[in-house]
Amino acid sequence: MNVLPKAKQAAILKALTEGTSVRATARMVGVSKTTVLKLLVEAGQLCAIYHDKVVRNLSCKRIQMDEIWAFVGAKQKNAKRDGDGDMWTYSAICADTKFMVSWFVGIRSLTNHIAFVRDAAARVAGRIQLSTDGNLMYLTAVEVAFGPNEIDYELLIKRYEADRDTQARYSPPRCVAVESRSIFGNPDPKHISTSFIERSNLHLRMQSRRFTRLTNAFSRKVENHAHAVALHFMVYNFCRQHGTLTKQNGGIHTSPAMAAGLTGHVWKVEDLVGLLDPSRLFE
Repeated sequence: MNVLPKAKQAAILKALTEGTSVRATARMVGVSKTTVLKLLVEAGQLCAIYHDKVVRNLSCKRIQMDEIWAFVGAKQKNAKRDGDGDMWTYSAICADTKFMVSWFVGIRSLTNHIAFVRDAAARVAGRIQLSTDGNLMYLTAVEVAFGPNEIDYELLIKRYEADRDTQARYSPPRCVAVESRSIFGNPDPKHISTSFIERSNLHLRMQSRRFTRLTNAFSRKVENHAHAVALHFMVYNFCRQHGTLTKQNGGIHTSPAMAAGLTGHVWKVEDLVGLLDPSRLFE
């Protein structure tokens, strides 16, 4: 990547994080598909490293967790190669700063739930209130990662209509009932919610072409899928001003990373390109 001008590197990363496919990005910027994929790998790896080293001791008080589905290579029923099939992106967002605290890419399993929740627990300082949906694997994962006496945790169970119009095949079913259930500690009923993490899932599906339904832009390799997720969340945390946070800050453009106290300004994607020089990674 040393021979590719910084401006073109920034243009590629901007396109990839605005919902543009790899092939379309290559055509727009005037480079090969291979060049785009190589930059994605390099940027994704360094974004993950930067997040792992820098995002520690967060003062979050309320966190929401959820997973979003995608697939790699082929849908599960058609998967033939090892690694193909359903792939889930686990994510944890701070409800106050809107900062993406942790994410994890893998199959849906108890082992991965535990690994994900442990990673999130390692990044926060102090007691938190945690909200998840009715996925019961979180019960064990939260107990293992936090301990039953060190967290205020509740499930938010949503029940959906069973009968659906065939015309609404690709629309979400209508929610007909919501039930909250306190699991550990004493969660504040006013803050039992998964709204922010569900909105983040929508943002990921809109801004990363690999998550767009009914297209052929799905990931062919799980490694590239993980790199794209890391790039997306890095740009979201550091390079995007958040409307609610900006309003709360008197109109000053504010990113989730600023609200979390990790930086003093909204980054440009060109700043992110600077991380591709390992010597500047933790300046």
